[in-house]
Amino acid sequence: MPADSAAHIRFARPSRDLRAAEDFWVSGLGLDVLYRHAADGTPGRSSLLMVGWPEAGWHLELVHDPAAPVEPRSTPEDLLVVYLGEPVPDSLVERLERHGGKRVPAHNPYWDTWGVTLQDPDGYLLVLSTRTWSNS
Repeated sequence: MPADSAAHIRFARPSRDLRAAEDFWVSGLGLDVLYRHAADGTPGRSSLLMVGWPEAGWHLELVHDPAAPVEPRSTPEDLLVVYLGEPVPDSLVERLERHGGKRVPAHNPYWDTWGVTLQDPDGYLLVLSTRTWSNS
């Protein structure tokens, strides 16, 4: 299969605490757990948590290697943007905050104009945008 619009995309990033990450992404945002694997102590074998929406063409994979943890290193431009196409519900922001998120000002003021930025428990940024997006 060629790399085209039908190809599935995986976004992988390290996590300090998969339970906290699951609380934010699943209980907070509403993604589903698609797969999980607990490390068994074998060197090089990490614990994994894959979250996403079942029918989406992408998923977020969070990785933690208890034997050799990798510290997450987010930058102000490392954004995962969800285009809602409507005002961001206060209830969603509050739920994400209850589940480990922290509302933060965006590095780029564009995102403050067109959405809400939250920091997940690992320091990565989620933008809930009021705009829509289409690649077509």
